[in-house]
Amino acid sequence: MTLCRTKTAFPPPKRRWMPTLLVCAVLLASACSDDANLTFVDFSQRTALACPAGGRSKNRCFKVAVGSMISARETAVQYHQLLDFIAGKLGRKIQLIQRKTYGETNALIQSGQIDLAFICSGPYVIGKEAFGFEALAIPVVHGSHFYTSYLIVNKKSPFHSLDDLKGKTFAFTDPDSNTGRMVPVYWLAQRGKKPERFFGKTLYTYSHDNSIMAVAMGLVEGAAVNQLIWEFYNHTNPIYTSRTRIIKKSKPFGNPPVVASARLSAREKQRIRHILLNMHNDPAGRKILAKLMIDRFVTPQEAWYTPIVSMQQSLAASHGAS
Repeated sequence: MTLCRTKTAFPPPKRRWMPTLLVCAVLLASACSDDANLTFVDFSQRTALACPAGGRSKNRCFKVAVGSMISARETAVQYHQLLDFIAGKLGRKIQLIQRKTYGETNALIQSGQIDLAFICSGPYVIGKEAFGFEALAIPVVHGSHFYTSYLIVNKKSPFHSLDDLKGKTFAFTDPDSNTGRMVPVYWLAQRGKKPERFFGKTLYTYSHDNSIMAVAMGLVEGAAVNQLIWEFYNHTNPIYTSRTRIIKKSKPFGNPPVVASARLSAREKQRIRHILLNMHNDPAGRKILAKLMIDRFVTPQEAWYTPIVSMQQSLAASHGAS
C-alpha cells in the first residue's frame, strides 16, 4: 500500500452516501437570490492525507489533488485504488489533497504545491494558460470521451423544463463548474435571463453528489449535474438518483482531464501519461477502471473543449452588454 494516510475527518468508507444534507436543510432555506450573496453550503470536508516530511527529491511524496466534483468522503472511497495503482507504478508515495472549490485546486497547481490533479473540464479551460497545467489524459466512459450536463428535478415534481423552474430554488455545484453552473447560466442567457432574477433562490453545494441528494430529498427544486457522476451512482448506488428525473441535457464536452503541474519535468509527465494510457492493459488496472466505470484513458484533444470556450465567450459578451 503506497497511498499515504493519517486519520481523516470522516469514518471508514462505505458503499453508500452520507446524508450530510439533513443537517443543512435550514441553511438551504435561507439562500439568497443575488449571485453576490449566495449561501455557500459546506457539505464536504477539507481533508489531506499527509506524507512524511523530508527525503530526497527523487523519493519525495507525490502530491495529487482531486477537484470537488464529488464530496470529500466519496472522493476518498472512489479514488483510493486508482491513486494506489499510480503510486505503485511510480514507486513513490502519494499524498491526496482535497479542497472545497475548483478555484482552490487550481491555485494549488499554480503555486506548485501539487503535481497532478483530477479536475473538471470548466476549470481546465479557464486555467490551462493562467495556471500553466497540461492535460495528460482523459477517461473514456461507455465508449465515449464526451459528457454532458443533466438538468435534474425531483421525480415526483411537476417540472418538465427549465422554464418550469422560474422562481424556484436551484442548486449549483461550484462557481467554476462547467456542467454544474456554466451550462444552466448559458441556457438562461440564451433566453435573455440571469440566474439571480430567474430563480427564486440559488446556492452552491460544492459537489455533484450533494446536488443530486439535494434534489432527491426535496431541499431544492432543481440542479445541474455532471452526467458521468449521475450515471455512476445510478448504476452503483441509485438510492438518490432514482428519486430524480432528467429534464434537459446539454451539448457534449470533452471529459474532465487529469492535468500535470508545470513544476513536473517532461520525463515525469510522460511517465504518468504512459501509466494512465496503458492502465487498461494491466489486469489490476483494468479491475480498478471497471469499478470506476472507465473503459480506459486516452490523450485529450483541445478541440473537444471548444464548446466550453464558446459558452464562456458568449457569456462574457452578454455580461458586457448588460
